[in-house]
Amino acid sequence: MNKVVFDIESLAYPLESFDEEQQEYITKFVKTDEELEDAKLKMNLSPLTAQLLAIGLYNPDTKRGKVLYQSDVKENFFSEDSMIEFIGTDEKGILTVFWEDIKRYNQFITFNGRGFDSPFLILRSAMLGVKPSRNLLPYRYDPKIHCDLLDQLTFYGAFRRYSLDFYCKAFNIKSPKSDGITGLDMKQQLYEEKRFKDIAQYCIGDVIATAELYKIWNDFVNV
Repeated sequence: MNKVVFDIESLAYPLESFDEEQQEYITKFVKTDEELEDAKLKMNLSPLTAQLLAIGLYNPDTKRGKVLYQSDVKENFFSEDSMIEFIGTDEKGILTVFWEDIKRYNQFITFNGRGFDSPFLILRSAMLGVKPSRNLLPYRYDPKIHCDLLDQLTFYGAFRRYSLDFYCKAFNIKSPKSDGITGLDMKQQLYEEKRFKDIAQYCIGDVIATAELYKIWNDFVNV
């Protein structure tokens, strides 16, 4: 079976970029400075208030992958071992290439892809006029098409949900956070500093960690 692991990175637009009514809606229940900061962080999770920064794709069998990422210049290069291709483009370009690529795979593997990545991609595509090529949210209780590891490792809610970093540490997988870069760092620093390649590297780290977690699930848990 042809498989692909994918993961996305998103970034909220500044609150000030929305009109007065939209800002009022976003901050409707905010009473303190701490609650305001929390509301701004949550904006990163909505396709209505955030943009797509990157998508990482990785075949766990061939160990080859691709990162599509936002960049202010068009660029294309490979990792030193030639296993990962990096493509810098705009947000619409990211989505266009993603929907073309995803058609080639029988199964896609994510970590919380049902709860975040897939609906985010679908709505951002609609907003930018890019037509999806696949249903990323097929029947939830059969992982043969979409294997969401957060569903599988919690047995559909039987256990508490943990972060990818937590699962990696529990299963002795190198965490993508072990290099000192976190999602918060990325959103606050890398994009503003135009360190687009660092964002791409961060994204593929999450994807490879998810692929290693999938191998453990497939070898030991998927019975």
